[in-house]
Amino acid sequence: MKLNKFFWPLIGAAAIVFSLWILYHDLRGLSFHEFRESLLAIPPSGWILAALATIAAYAALAAYDHLALEHLGRRISLWFITVASFTAYALAHNIGASVFSGAVVRYRAYSSKGLSASEVGVLVAFCSFTFALGTAVLMGLVLIIEPEIIERVSEVLPVEAAFSTGVLILALVSLYVIGSLVGFRPIRTRWLKLEYPRPSIAFRQLLIAPVELLAAAAIIYFVLPEAGNPGYLVVLGIFLASFSAALLSHAPGGIGVLELIFIAGLPELSPVDVLAALAVFRILYLIIPFVLGLAAVLAFEHARYTQSKREEKTNTGG
Repeated sequence: MKLNKFFWPLIGAAAIVFSLWILYHDLRGLSFHEFRESLLAIPPSGWILAALATIAAYAALAAYDHLALEHLGRRISLWFITVASFTAYALAHNIGASVFSGAVVRYRAYSSKGLSASEVGVLVAFCSFTFALGTAVLMGLVLIIEPEIIERVSEVLPVEAAFSTGVLILALVSLYVIGSLVGFRPIRTRWLKLEYPRPSIAFRQLLIAPVELLAAAAIIYFVLPEAGNPGYLVVLGIFLASFSAALLSHAPGGIGVLELIFIAGLPELSPVDVLAALAVFRILYLIIPFVLGLAAVLAFEHARYTQSKREEKTNTGG
């Protein structure tokens, strides 16, 4: 077996083990009773707002796919796009290596609607870039508005560098927009042809891309206690850092990575309260969608199997 087949799973496993080891040393004084009490202290309004934020996040992810298909010039029903996107992200967020695991689900779904493998590849690349674009826009804005947040997530970069870093990030985003307006030549590879989307699509990317991240961060914010809460902008900044690190680590569900960065980034809050908020995030954003996504995959594969059997029976004159 080739080593590259095991590379990302090993990276993900190492990230989990390392993060959990540090968490164990930081949290070994906490008890399950404290965690349970923090979870029960979350008011019903917090759960409701967090649930609504979850719906908004997955709706924005469906819009990623819709924009990608519009860029490809493909028309597919909104309902099919929503289910396919939801399933792809629900499984990818939990399995890890999201680009690859999400690509498999999308290929199975969209190839049934006539998309070629190269078109699905462009769609996956477009959605991944849209996510990266949203992360860049929000990170740039957070660093400009709240430069002190850099001290919470990094001991290397000085606060003075945060503002200029934010400006640089937004300048790079503006280059993408200029490329779309000017119509730079497409990038051709052996398998794909990547080209700038039309300006109308690029501008909608800038509007839609941050929504999923804003909503996902809001899930955690809504269930954190009011006392000592540093505010939504700080929670958003820490979420961007932790979620990006979790994706880069390929740790399934970002387990350990999210907890490590959030606890370090919110020293004014009790670690057990942070863990309770992240538990709610995992329940609403990861676990429930994962179960629903598996059900959608089983229903889709059953329908495809039934259809193939019916066509086989018709072709054989049975």
